[in-house]
Amino acid sequence: MKECVKAILGLGNPGREYERSRHNLGYMIVDNILLAHNATLRAGNGEFLYAKIDIDGKQIFLLRSTTYMNYSGIGAYDACECLDINPDELLVVLDDFALEFGNLRIRRSGSDGGHKGLASVIYHLGTENIPRLRIGIGPLPEGVDAVNFVLGEFDDRELEALPKIIEKASDAAIMCAIKGIQRAMEVYNRRSKPNGIESEER
Repeated sequence: MKECVKAILGLGNPGREYERSRHNLGYMIVDNILLAHNATLRAGNGEFLYAKIDIDGKQIFLLRSTTYMNYSGIGAYDACECLDINPDELLVVLDDFALEFGNLRIRRSGSDGGHKGLASVIYHLGTENIPRLRIGIGPLPEGVDAVNFVLGEFDDRELEALPKIIEKASDAAIMCAIKGIQRAMEVYNRRSKPNGIESEER
């Protein structure tokens, strides 16, 4: 497996009605990196959008699938084919309600963990050896339907903390490309309170 990724794929749903939903956190990370580097997405040859940025002399692709979340693998496959990206060079950025809000987890490979967007990427690329950056949006409130939760918008308390989380996740994604997966895991795979929200536990 390659140590440094060369592409960052943010997962989400296209369309104005979804743009502020929890499930679009992957899109938000890519958008934040685009803004920081004055880059713009353009249509690829397939179901994806892409941009190229340069950091410290290294070219990095920023990607979005143009399909809905559950079919994200179609765009991932098209991008990998057109841009000559191996699955182990692709960092998938996604939301995860199994993680506490604001916590980050980076892995080199593994199962989809019940995330249908990641499941589609794994299916279409034919391997679980795909690096991923999961960003916590949990916990899932008791009695709340999972689909309604992820398609819902962040509450006011979460929105206040969200910019710092997006910035931290963006930095983590870039580190995966510049310094490698191992270094990024060492820095970001810690149980922390990056969200700025005070714990209510006593």
